Parts: sequence; structure tokens; C-alpha cells
Amino acid sequence: MKNERSPKKIRNIFSPAACLGLVALLAASGEINAQDLVDDQGVPITAEKKNSFAEVVTESVTGDVYSDEAAKNWQELSYSNMFSKGWGKSWSSPPNGGGGAPRQGWLNAYDGVFYRLSIATFGWQHGINGGDGYNNDLISYTPLNQRMEIQTDIPIMTSTPGATGRNSETNFGDFTISPRIILSESKNVTQLFSLAFRTPTGDVFNGNHVASIGPKYQFWANSWKGLVVRGGAGFEIPYSGDITRSGARSFFEANLAVGYYFTPHDFTPAGDMVWYVSTIVRQPIDNRGTSSNTFVSMTPGFRTHLGQNWYLLGAVEVPVTSNAPYDYQVQSGIMKVY
Repeated sequence: MKNERSPKKIRNIFSPAACLGLVALLAASGEINAQDLVDDQGVPITAEKKNSFAEVVTESVTGDVYSDEAAKNWQELSYSNMFSKGWGKSWSSPPNGGGGAPRQGWLNAYDGVFYRLSIATFGWQHGINGGDGYNNDLISYTPLNQRMEIQTDIPIMTSTPGATGRNSETNFGDFTISPRIILSESKNVTQLFSLAFRTPTGDVFNGNHVASIGPKYQFWANSWKGLVVRGGAGFEIPYSGDITRSGARSFFEANLAVGYYFTPHDFTPAGDMVWYVSTIVRQPIDNRGTSSNTFVSMTPGFRTHLGQNWYLLGAVEVPVTSNAPYDYQVQSGIMKVY
């Protein structure tokens, strides 16, 4: 009986599945060439292709990151695999949250997620020195891989009145570039770290020509229907430029925004219709000013999909604390996802 069972055990050890596993392991280690291998049915066995950094970036920037095939490329990321997972894979648009809400951006609220898009914004501030101010920005988000993307903020126009509310000047603003890194991402929650580098390309008349660094933690969450909660906290610390003349301050900032999606994506021109309220708290932490009043504002806003991945955004920021630099600010944006 022992002799009858022994051959059976040997056949199990060298079963086709076990042989294929051993062959694949040897191919991955470079001991044998994967191109020379075939399975038990004569089909060639090939090792998984590892893309170069340039290939990953190219696919992230120009590839079809919204297709069903690209969706299979998405994977959950965590703090524990921060330095080992996601860097070598191209970015693909993450799935909707657990409640079904899309990962999208809102005006005057922290992002908390990655995008591949550009948005042109226009703002009108009423009550600056008794006058009005205007600004026009072009903001772009460029993912490099699943862990990292670059945000650029080009302030095309910044217009503010003088101390008496008159003699306004319009100039280019301070260009800002922000590397952003995903800390963790699951279907329900995304967390990221952003580090903004502001450059002194603007004019001191408009409160610009300041170099600063701004680390921020951001999050996005959706687990119940269309309800989305996002926000975060961080600092902005000026270190060079016309800091005194521009009135720049070091400050701590926190944001919390809550919104609800009412319509599906294809219900254009009111697709992905979301209404939200964003709260911003900003506290100076230096001694460069005569006072260190806390600034708090509330921003009700909306976003809608017009069609063909074009979006319309609008918001009104209203300060709720005294001694605010302006009475209110009306913001609008036209955005293209590509």
C-alpha cells in the first residue's frame, strides 16, 4: 500500500500548476528567459512588463485614464506602502466613493484627491479699501503616477485698488507650483499631502511679490449616497520677497466643506450637480502685524457637468468675522477634464 501511494504524491508535487508557478518564479528572477517558456497547451509565458518612469508619466498625462481598462489599473494605497506602491504605475481616474459620489473639486475648498484637468477661474472682491478687486487664474492638475501629481496656479490677472479705494493697478500675480502626494486612498477616503511653493512673480502693489512655502494635509470622503466631506489643514510661511510692504503674514489655515450630489453624470447640462458649503479659518501666527485677528469665511457654491467633460462652477465667499480684508467675494470657473 505504501508503494501505491508514493507515486500519487509525486504526481501532485509536479502537477502542471506547480510547474508553471516554478517556471514563472525562475523567469522573474532572470534564471531563464520568459520568451522561451510555454504552458502545457503551448501558449508562451511572458513576465509582467515594468514600465520606465518616462512611460508611466506619459501614460498618466496622455493616456485614456477614464476607460474601463484603465479602471482596472487603480489600486488602494496606504501609509504602510508609501514608498513601495503606486510610484511605478500610471495614474488612472479613481472610482466613485462608497456612496456613489464622484471625486471632483469645488471652488474655495481643499481638493483632497488627484485630477487631470485645467480650470480658469474669475473672482470679484467687493470692499477692498472701499473699492473692488479682480483676479483671474488658470489652475492645472497633472498626475505623474498613482502617488504624485503637480498642481500649477498661473495668476493671469490681479487687480486691486490703492489705499483710498482708487488708482487700481492690474498686474500678473505670484505663480505657485505644488507637488502633491497621495498618503492613502481607498474607495471611500483619499488623503494627500501638498507642498505649495509660491514665487515672487507679482507686484507688491497687489499684495504680491512674495516667496512662501505652504504644507497642507487634505482629505476627501464619501460613504453614504451623494454626501461628500472634504477639508484639511496647513500653513503658509513667507520667507522672501517684499514681505513687509506686501503685508504678507505667516498663518495657520483649516478648511471643512460638505456637499451633496443630486444628479448623475450624464444628466447634462446639470450632471453631477452638487451644492456645498465650505468653511475656512485662518489665524496669523507671526508678529509682523499690529493685530492677529482670526479670519473665518463661509462659501456656498455649486458645480455642474455641462457635457463633453466641461464643467461650470460658482461660489460666493462671505467673511463672518470683523476686520476682514473684503466684504464678500464672487467666484466662477469653467473647467475641462481631459
